[in-house]
Amino acid sequence: MGAAGFVTGSLGFSVQRVSGILFTMKYDVLPLGPYEANCSILWENPEQAWVVDPGANGDEILSFLKEQGLKAGVVVLTHAHFDHVSALNEVLAVYPVPVYMHRADVAFAFSPMNAMPPYRQTVRPASLVTDKADGDTLECGGLTATLIHTPGHTPGGWCLYFEKHGILVAGDTLFAGSVGRTDFPGGSMEELESSLQRLKALPDNTKVICGHGPMTTLGEEKRSNPYL
Repeated sequence: MGAAGFVTGSLGFSVQRVSGILFTMKYDVLPLGPYEANCSILWENPEQAWVVDPGANGDEILSFLKEQGLKAGVVVLTHAHFDHVSALNEVLAVYPVPVYMHRADVAFAFSPMNAMPPYRQTVRPASLVTDKADGDTLECGGLTATLIHTPGHTPGGWCLYFEKHGILVAGDTLFAGSVGRTDFPGGSMEELESSLQRLKALPDNTKVICGHGPMTTLGEEKRSNPYL
């Protein structure tokens, strides 16, 4: 929710839907809601697609899945903020699948404080899984991601690193040319700087799906992002 140096809700990014294929993985990035948070749909097996950060416009997410002949197999939340979780209940009403979130963000994610019209409070789902930790892997539908805990924007933020496909779903930890804000409750610039150092260790050719705005690569961010 918001980038360093930008006003929330006016991030200054060029927002558009992005599609791609990396080896056997297909992905689409859908910017949704007033804050244009990116919801990522990734799949190899169309019966078990990943839905990452269903933040708004649940009907649009469900329509996309139907149009592409996909079924959700898992939902992953990169962090707690309402613009990344607010369509969760809508998606689960059709696809009651496991939902993964870092335990450090759970209390805030489903609290009344995590709502701002038109974003409604999200109800904690029965299928929520919080036992995954830094370095664990998550597998679904032939895809495997390593979970990298990247606190700073929120205490429980994490990134999904699909090493085989060379792609990182970064949530609001890293943007093209910027990073996530740390002036929200639970934010820490010191922790974010440490998290960014971890991401810098990944290969330069790693493609990055950011929580807002366009895709980038780690190599480009190492060269031009002042926070890296």
